[in-house]
Amino acid sequence: MTARSLSSSRVRQWQPRRVLVTRSALGFAHGRAIAERAARQGIAVVELPGDRLNLALSADERRAYVEAKNTLAVVVAPPSKRRLQPIAPSADWRIDLAQGCPAHCSYCYLAGSLKGAPITRVYANLEQVLEEARDHLGRGLVTSRSAARMHEGTTFEASCYTDPLSIEAVTGSLSAAIRWFGEWNADAQLRFTTKFAAVEPLLQLAHNGRTRMRASVNPAAYARFEGGTAPVAQRLQALRRMAEAGYPIGLTIAPIIAANGWQTAYAELIAQARAQLADLPGADLTIELITHRFNAGSKAVLESWYPSSGLDMSGTGRALKRTRFGAEKVVYDSTTMRVLQDFFERRIADDLPHARILYWT
Repeated sequence: MTARSLSSSRVRQWQPRRVLVTRSALGFAHGRAIAERAARQGIAVVELPGDRLNLALSADERRAYVEAKNTLAVVVAPPSKRRLQPIAPSADWRIDLAQGCPAHCSYCYLAGSLKGAPITRVYANLEQVLEEARDHLGRGLVTSRSAARMHEGTTFEASCYTDPLSIEAVTGSLSAAIRWFGEWNADAQLRFTTKFAAVEPLLQLAHNGRTRMRASVNPAAYARFEGGTAPVAQRLQALRRMAEAGYPIGLTIAPIIAANGWQTAYAELIAQARAQLADLPGADLTIELITHRFNAGSKAVLESWYPSSGLDMSGTGRALKRTRFGAEKVVYDSTTMRVLQDFFERRIADDLPHARILYWT
């Protein structure tokens, strides 16, 4: 195996300990296919008598968390979950194939966004979810009307509430979505970002250049904050394989953490990306730069889930920012943000000059 190749047999793939399937989910071919695939993999499949998720989690809080993280539920997305929402600055619209993620990232923003036990729910009525995209073609505010990104078409982000590649071996939902967008003869693009690397099922799909994969990456020094994910080297190797299969690709450097030694750590990360991606002929490479942020709710949840993570969520070097919806979040202060942004823009210009930085936040 060469330095740039990737053996699928060595790639981390998540497998739940049980799959719960609601009665309504079994009414959809995709829901039945997920249940059948899970059974073939030796996973315990529980067909529920109704649509209520009977989790039967342990009374012990820590054990209940582990049990929830090892559970996949196949459910039907109601109309409220299928309704697409704007998702600036990443894309025009958020399109959800699932909700929840099996990884154990101690900075996870979903901790403050999703309520209840952290199980992963995948949608059996995937075709209905995807069909919502048709009514939103040309109507977005990020790429649909942006001179700098209009060539991407109307963009649909599939990674807001899940990591779709992390659950693909069981669900097949990402492959189905890629095929759907590939067959849709429209100026549109599906987007997903991932901390996993098992891309083998995606390489031969008829994507027609209408899906962009981005690898979410952080330096090896911060790997302790990303439990249960693929090593960064594998993510970059997988990204290269996707580019070689004709997919547009990207890096999501997130969350950028201004801890001691961050300059050296991120310089090494960008150099690592250069080694994998710089010589790809004609690669369409984008970069998204997202700094670490949290709110009071997510901090409380994360500190209960990962009490020994060591991730700094103090107020040092931070500022309070109010979103346009009135919510408050804690971000780096303006001085730190300027230093960070200047560093990344200079290093990327030097090491990956053919890449396009889409945004900084």
